Amino acid sequence: MQNMESIKKLKLRNGLTVLVQEDKTTPMVVVNILYKVGAKHENIHKTGFAHLFEHLMFSGSINIPEFDKALQKVGGENNAFTSNDYTNFYCSLPAVNIETAFWLESDRMLSLAFDINKFETQKKVVCEEFRENYLNKPYGDVWHLMRSLAYKEHPYQWMTIGKELSHIEEATINEAKEFFFTFYRPNNAILSVVGNVTLQEVERLANKWFGDIPSSENLQISYSKEPPQNESRIFEKKANVPFDYIMKTWHVEDRLNANFYTMDLITDVLGGGDSSRLYQSLVKEQTLFSSINCYHLGALDPSLFVIEGKLNSGVSIEKGNNGIQEEIEKLKTSLLTEPELNKISNRIETIHSFEDTQIMHRAHNIAYFELIEKLDVIDQELARYKEITNLQVQQYCQNTLVNNNSNTLFYYAK
Repeated sequence: MQNMESIKKLKLRNGLTVLVQEDKTTPMVVVNILYKVGAKHENIHKTGFAHLFEHLMFSGSINIPEFDKALQKVGGENNAFTSNDYTNFYCSLPAVNIETAFWLESDRMLSLAFDINKFETQKKVVCEEFRENYLNKPYGDVWHLMRSLAYKEHPYQWMTIGKELSHIEEATINEAKEFFFTFYRPNNAILSVVGNVTLQEVERLANKWFGDIPSSENLQISYSKEPPQNESRIFEKKANVPFDYIMKTWHVEDRLNANFYTMDLITDVLGGGDSSRLYQSLVKEQTLFSSINCYHLGALDPSLFVIEGKLNSGVSIEKGNNGIQEEIEKLKTSLLTEPELNKISNRIETIHSFEDTQIMHRAHNIAYFELIEKLDVIDQELARYKEITNLQVQQYCQNTLVNNNSNTLFYYAK
């Protein structure tokens, strides 16, 4: 597990937060930078910009035309991802070459190249991704449909790819520049470094490469909150897909809520692999579904608890939906057995322990916990799961997995 005492924190004058965890057992280092900007920070009429910038950030800066090539020369690799809440970039490389990562990351923060040709190229790449994965792919639009069904006010109503294809198609380079110089600034970023380094070295490099980058003066983050849902919502669609499909969601608390751990554990009870309740009952025993999953979105604001599955040929939507409801009712009416609760708790502990052996995961995790202002309790996470009781699980299901808090998508094969 992460050890809070091993994580050192400092802040530059321009607002950049820097976190360091020394690990002398590895010759490698991970330089991770988390920007506090995601899809929820976009204008409802100009969505998809955070994801577009995930692409643009690799298209070169004024001084470095090829980001990947410079990193590969020193034995490094990198990647990034965008969520509704934030965007994360990382470089993994030999610790002796750490300054290359600082040079690359600081240069694109300071002077990203807004070349019109590269901008238009990346727009086309993102638009093609939108068409291929969300418009033309079987079941590709299910999350677009579900988000718009479940959220009426909050910007979680659109995916990171964007609400509409036209928003990216019509994006201008001036709009992109405004978005960048508002959000991709040191006072809106968290830099975490994990590996064979020292605090003194990281502090020196951070000041050298990031210290002179100006802060954002226009950083204003506000968006609408989602009102409580008090009715069941159902949406039906027919499409050219091979099998009928069901997705059900329920509104759940945000990541900082004390109930998060109970909710997370319940998704493991229902959907944690082949031994989970949904798989054993609905796939293996009753053969209603060919596949079924249960998970949550884990978002920073109030989020969604999800069950989704593809039905076997000849099984009606109604029968599949009833099967899901029966498994939920079992959790409401009967307590988990102690062995089942312990098995799930041990599984979560194993996953956490495995992830903590990877410095890439630790670097992201440290930045994430700083983002949610929980860095001081990062090493208490597993204890929260161990404290969950059978009664808590039952009460949570009774209060949350209820009809007037549910959204259901019935996706029929033509």
